[in-house]
Amino acid sequence: MRTALVIGTGLIGTSAALALSQRGVTVHLADHDPEQARTAAALGAGTDAAPEGPVDVAIVAAPPAHVAALLADAMRRGLARGYLDVASVKGGPRRELEALGLDLGAYLGTHPMSGREKSGPLAATGDLFEGRPWVLTPTRDTDTEVLNLALELVSHCRAVPVVMDADAHDRAVALVSHMPHLVSSMVAARLEHADEAAVRLCGQGIRDVTRIAASDPRMWIDILSANPGPVADLLADVAADLEETVGALRALQSCDEDKRRTGSTGIEAMLRRGNAGQVRVPGKHGSAPRAYETVVVLIDDQPGQLARIFADAGRAGVNIEDVRIEHATGQQAGLVQLMVEPKAAPVLAGALRERGWALRQ
Repeated sequence: MRTALVIGTGLIGTSAALALSQRGVTVHLADHDPEQARTAAALGAGTDAAPEGPVDVAIVAAPPAHVAALLADAMRRGLARGYLDVASVKGGPRRELEALGLDLGAYLGTHPMSGREKSGPLAATGDLFEGRPWVLTPTRDTDTEVLNLALELVSHCRAVPVVMDADAHDRAVALVSHMPHLVSSMVAARLEHADEAAVRLCGQGIRDVTRIAASDPRMWIDILSANPGPVADLLADVAADLEETVGALRALQSCDEDKRRTGSTGIEAMLRRGNAGQVRVPGKHGSAPRAYETVVVLIDDQPGQLARIFADAGRAGVNIEDVRIEHATGQQAGLVQLMVEPKAAPVLAGALRERGWALRQ
């Protein structure tokens, strides 16, 4: 791949363009908003000048509702040798292209499983996809050349290719992305009119659950409109679990010992099902989940504190696998939770104490 045209310079399109440009690919940028394309170009993602002839690959990075129309226009104009899209829904756009009577040998639907709560080119980074799954949905009609171009794109973005059927992909993302987003929004909505005193008690748990609820509603309306059936089916299952859990909690309020015992059993069963599902969530880089030890450090809310901790961990020869920060309510201080390999935890704790850090159990 020497040349590419990225149509749509939001978070995903600009991030892909940045990654390609960093690998020496000449990237042309196009967007319905020319100012957004110019912004992406200024960030080093490519040039907003139109290509002089067909490029190796055209990548459509637009909401699912617009993907088929943009692909059809690009294919009819002969803008590239191969055509890809990076929309979060795969079955619908392909069926729309089939209905338009286009030759789909030159097309392959893809979906990088990565993103951020922020949108637009200014939120883009060239390493957004590094180590993340990137779904490819080829069919028997897909040209080998186009599949190779898609694999080259994934390689340049340092992602991990995963081949799936388009409809199986849509059911999968409904489970791991679309349904969780709605549930997160429903939990966050409980906070909208809550007492300020209650909201001030928010800790890391509520922050974890509601983080993705900060995403752009307009973008999510486009996504959910393209995949409503599978998401509705999953939410119906969640609703059944909620109804069962509400019943168990009501039983715990009863003065009848047998009812309380039944309620306790129901709640425990739900929590254990949650345990069983959570352990199946992949760990770093898609590997099997691993158990880490947590070293908790008290820090002042001042510039450079985190950098000092990481530097001290590096001097101790300890790799930080993950990190979380919990700010103390009403105080200029916080707790940093450092996740490390179990055998490294005592080494890190000892090294941090020697360097004057206050540790918490």
